[in-house]
Order: sequence, then C-alpha cells, then structure tokens
Amino acid sequence: KFYVLPKLPYEYNDLLPHMSEEQLWIHHSKHHQAYVNGANAILQRLDKARKEGTDIDVKSTLKELSFNIGGHYLHSLFWGNLAPTGKGGGKPSGALDDAIAKEFGSFDRFKKEFSQAALSVEGSGWAALSYCMQTNRPIIMQVEKHNMNVYPAFRILMVLDVFEHAYYIDYKNERAKFVEAFWNIANWDEVNKRLEKV
Repeated sequence: KFYVLPKLPYEYNDLLPHMSEEQLWIHHSKHHQAYVNGANAILQRLDKARKEGTDIDVKSTLKELSFNIGGHYLHSLFWGNLAPTGKGGGKPSGALDDAIAKEFGSFDRFKKEFSQAALSVEGSGWAALSYCMQTNRPIIMQVEKHNMNVYPAFRILMVLDVFEHAYYIDYKNERAKFVEAFWNIANWDEVNKRLEKV
C-alpha cells in the first residue's frame, strides 16, 4: 500500500482573496504530489532491496523518507485546517477556545505566539499547534523542513506551511502578509474535531 494525494475539501478558487487559485493549485497538485511521489518511490526501493536481498544506504534512505512522509502528512493536515473564505477565520469556540484560553491566557496571545513561530522558522518549515497527552496542554511547535524539531507523539491540531512555495505567487517574499491572511481562512471546526479526538 502506498500514499495518495488527498482531494481538497473545497475548490481551488474557494480561498480567494487570501490564497489565489494558481497558488493553491501549484501547492497542492505539484508540491504536495511531489512528496507523495517521493515517499512512494522510496517505499518501492525498499521493497525491491528487501526482495532481492541487496544493500541500501539506510541512513540517507530513512532521512529522505522522513522528509517526504512529513511533507505529505503535514500538507494533508494543512488542507483540512483551511476553510473557504467566509466560512473560516474569526476565533475558535468550544473545547479549543477553552484550551487556548487556559494555556495562553487569550486567543490574541495565542495568535501572536503562533504567528511569531511561523515568521521565525529558519528557512522552510511549519508552525503547528500540537497537544501533549501527558500534560494535557496545547503547545506550539516550530517544525523545520517537514521533519525536524518535531515533538515525538504530540498530536498535531493545526499547521501553517511557511515554505516559500506556500505563498510566493501571492505574497512574494512577504511571509508576514501570508501569515496574517491565514487567520481569515483558519478552519476552527476542523481543529476542534482534532482536539476532541485526543
């Protein structure tokens, strides 16, 4: 069994004006597809090597696999925590609102810290809201690339992709404008559902 590019839960033009149809189409159908293809190619190489009994460079192969699987997994979460314009944004409610208020003091404080995490990623990576099952605390995670600085076993509730491929068509090198636009299309219902599952 291999990885498959997930279908978006909305149309390519549904995030306008915060994300253009071209930006979303290239990001989903080209960049995300490349991580799916990359992971599947490595799995096929592993299958072949194991069947034939040939040696592989385990260290580099697993590093490459981690990068591609991480890219696929995080992008899959990303599409789900975006909502069509007019159906997302604002502030969360329910259990998510309670957890954020308890941990950060207010939604505005959470938004500030999450945005700063996104803006300060060195190079390419992600800002993520994760949940620690041992402490029952929502914790912001700053992921470099797709697979570095990840808190092991933490459940990821929400992610924001700050690779340049996520925003360059629409925002050029102005990551801050992209991060600010993200808050208009955040899908709090989906993030709440993810929290309820933990």
